[in-house]
Amino acid sequence: VHVKGFTMRNPDIPPELRGTYAGLGHQAAIAHLTDLGVTTVELLPVHQNVPESFLVAEGLTNYWGYNTIGFFAPHNGYSAAVRAGHPGGQVAEFQAMVDALHQAGLEVILDVVFNHTAEAGPDGPALCFRGIDNLAYYRVVPGDPSTYYDTTGCGNALNAGDPIMLQLMMDSLRYWITVMHADGFRFDLAPTLARQDGAFDKVSAFLDMCSQDPVVCQAKLVAEPWDVGQMDSYDLGRFPPLWREWNGKYRDSMRDFWRSHPVGIGEFADRFTGSADLYGAADRRPTSSVNLITVHDGFTLRDLVSYDDKHNEANGENNRDGTSDNNSWNCGAEGPTDDPEINALRARQSRAMLTTLMLSFGVPMLLGGDELGRTQQGNNNAYCQDNEITWFDWASADTGLRDFTKRLIALRKAHPVFRRRRFLSGAEASQLRWYTPAGSAMTGADWADHNALAIALYLDGSDDPDRAVDGTWLLDDDFFVLVNAWWEPLDFVLPATRKQAAWRTEIDTYDPAAPAAAGAHSAGDHVTVRPRSIVVLSDARRG
Repeated sequence: VHVKGFTMRNPDIPPELRGTYAGLGHQAAIAHLTDLGVTTVELLPVHQNVPESFLVAEGLTNYWGYNTIGFFAPHNGYSAAVRAGHPGGQVAEFQAMVDALHQAGLEVILDVVFNHTAEAGPDGPALCFRGIDNLAYYRVVPGDPSTYYDTTGCGNALNAGDPIMLQLMMDSLRYWITVMHADGFRFDLAPTLARQDGAFDKVSAFLDMCSQDPVVCQAKLVAEPWDVGQMDSYDLGRFPPLWREWNGKYRDSMRDFWRSHPVGIGEFADRFTGSADLYGAADRRPTSSVNLITVHDGFTLRDLVSYDDKHNEANGENNRDGTSDNNSWNCGAEGPTDDPEINALRARQSRAMLTTLMLSFGVPMLLGGDELGRTQQGNNNAYCQDNEITWFDWASADTGLRDFTKRLIALRKAHPVFRRRRFLSGAEASQLRWYTPAGSAMTGADWADHNALAIALYLDGSDDPDRAVDGTWLLDDDFFVLVNAWWEPLDFVLPATRKQAAWRTEIDTYDPAAPAAAGAHSAGDHVTVRPRSIVVLSDARRG
């Protein structure tokens, strides 16, 4: 979430606090977060930053803030104190915001940009680092200090292998933990930090220092596991065990699955159960995977189901900026429409993807505003839009989608069976079983059918040593998750699981407002899952 965008138009926050740290720490902002049920707030960059000159010339700015110049200073543009004429007041204001979030039970993770600075390429402004020690702070071509290596797409890449740069990075991290009370960090374009001689190295100096530093190693560390311009720029699954990673494969596969592209039912299953193919072999856990459907750079969830193509004309680059590969589907019309069937389909697609996200193993990450149906009018690269394109429109919030998202989060929090912290193998593998819609166990041929778009998952809530309390293993309910990404309804046959199992509907994404059917389903019963939707059944006989 963006400090300014989240608060700028919230009518329950005093006008003088909107768009500021104090606004995010206001009870109205915190009430939305706690009512929703999230546990952690990840803030887009809050380090002091400056906009690129070409944006200023066009009357725009770097709204996201990925253009850092001060690694020890909260950005003054988000400070109500500075706005009121108190320079330097942003420090205490930021601390008060974090304290207010902590008091509400929320952790705070900062998105930090240690891969490049606002000095850009050789023709960029010389603001500090370049003039102090160009070779220490930036990676340059040997023998040619005027030519920068650029694995960021921003003109320069910081020299994470130099002792001076490493000291700055580690001092900064410790400052934001010990003085500003942050709980962790998400590292933008993190592979750049692990490049010393060009190639990604999981035992590089920076990653090694993070694991050894007694303060930093206690924080939550999250990698954006890709940068640009190198053969190994996509380093998903290669970070050390201490780290979590934004799972780009999860994002792309789940988007494709729900728009009925033939990604393969096995790909859906791998991503849903924590991406063991990426993390299991390295003895990492499902919680290494930060699962996402949308983030700030790209479509919002509403736009993901409303646009086939990007619409970035407002950025002033003739729609050339931003990716053209969005894995999106407009459901039959480009942009806003009055067609009730298309709007209903878009709502179902949104609920299906949110349900997939919230029930998958790993750490679910929700883009702020997706729970409200926020749109950026098809702009998938709104980094320079500090205006109503990016600010939350609280007056037009989709309260039905918000309430549905709250139900999903509550379901996940109430049932540890969706939060497994280990990959299941051996005898434990029976606690997770996959079935065809006909109720038969999946075979090799079933898994190999790349056109399959429907599957059933049985989750056994039996004893789990990861959830033992004082030596006593805990029980959870059993669940069936029935998934139908076809464009027609499908009947699912419930296979036999435990004796006397009585299955009741917890979630039906096709019509979440429909009253639950009387009675319960038993083994052998048929359950109709309507088009492009998920039905979640639970057996709560354990009490």
